[in-house]
Amino acid sequence: MREQYRTTDLAESELASGPMEQFTRWFGEAVAAGLHEPNAMVAATATPDGRPSSRTVLLKQYDRRGFVFFTNYGSRKGRELAANPAVSLLFPWHQIARQVVVTGRASRIAREETATYFRTRPHGSQLGAWASAQSSVIDSRDELTARYAELAARYPEGSEVPVPPEWGGFRVVPETVEFWQGHQNRLHDRLRFVSEGEGWRVERLCP
Repeated sequence: MREQYRTTDLAESELASGPMEQFTRWFGEAVAAGLHEPNAMVAATATPDGRPSSRTVLLKQYDRRGFVFFTNYGSRKGRELAANPAVSLLFPWHQIARQVVVTGRASRIAREETATYFRTRPHGSQLGAWASAQSSVIDSRDELTARYAELAARYPEGSEVPVPPEWGGFRVVPETVEFWQGHQNRLHDRLRFVSEGEGWRVERLCP
């Protein structure tokens, strides 16, 4: 299976002044192109001895400080980030022959930020955050749905659901952000912002 990418060149002169500004530009174009869940990203973590794991999560916030996603801190990724904060994020925008690859370090966001976001989630998602001890072994789906039903009875629609103590956000502060544009004959453009002091330098990578 092979596809020739037919796109325009990505030149250094066309980049925004910084990686977050360039990400904002490309993210907006991904949304405008009608991509399904353009905020879906693959988050790769590793144990201190280098055993990797990856999964798809949803980007919920981003600004000049970094990229934010939410999870159970007791999940596999939560435990791995607590022991080894190095992380990579990949936005796989295949339909427009683009990728964005972020490397950096993750840390928990403030509890107040987590609470503010949690209150914007649908009621069912709030209950789900309580019902699931993410990444832990469970005997059956019935056990999970029973937990959910108990919580739904305790916190009916319209009531305030407290934020689970082991649930919250991570902010990934980027050290590098690579913008990948596919081209014919596998002569892709790869332009990478690299953190350097208070600013960024841009380097071009071979495809």
